[in-house]
Amino acid sequence: MALSRRDFLRLTTGAGAGTALGGLSALGVSLAPAVARAQELRIKDAATVPSICPYCSVGCATLIHVKDGEIINIEGDPRSPHNEGTLCPKGAAIYQLIKNPNRPTKVLHRKPYAKEWEVVDLEWAMDRVAELVKKTRDETFIERLPAGAGTAGAAGGPESAGKLVNCTPAIFLLGGATLDNEFNHICQKFGRGLGIVAIENQARI
Repeated sequence: MALSRRDFLRLTTGAGAGTALGGLSALGVSLAPAVARAQELRIKDAATVPSICPYCSVGCATLIHVKDGEIINIEGDPRSPHNEGTLCPKGAAIYQLIKNPNRPTKVLHRKPYAKEWEVVDLEWAMDRVAELVKKTRDETFIERLPAGAGTAGAAGGPESAGKLVNCTPAIFLLGGATLDNEFNHICQKFGRGLGIVAIENQARI
């Protein structure tokens, strides 16, 4: 194949980038069939499970490829009207939420004044959290504000005396970016039911 000076420069530039494929692409050779074939082989015989990205509240659709009971790939779902197969950097890294040597898989507990963490049973940990939440709520629950400490009435009248508030200022509820909208909704209702005022989520959009 005869190369012009321009083609030669494009080829060497692509090769200088580190791959022969870059050089072929610079010559105008389409690599799409090869890329598609490689993608097909990578997920061959894998079951495809539709899902939703756990980050933020956009709800980008994903495709999870499972083979022999193991997740081998997660990518955007092109059928989704939200993301049309694309994922942001956080969404593109969903796989490492599952396959990550640094991911905690056991419940750790450190007793007051202790220097080391110890592995505890999940049921014990859940009961302990519930116990401490109830204890804190019982000790700090405010049914009514002191007389004169209420807010102005709907019609702009004088402050109400002993306004009913039913809240606890001692508990803070924080949602997370890896919690889906439905869970955050239930979480908020649960928190407000306990009388928690400080409710926040860093994934708000």
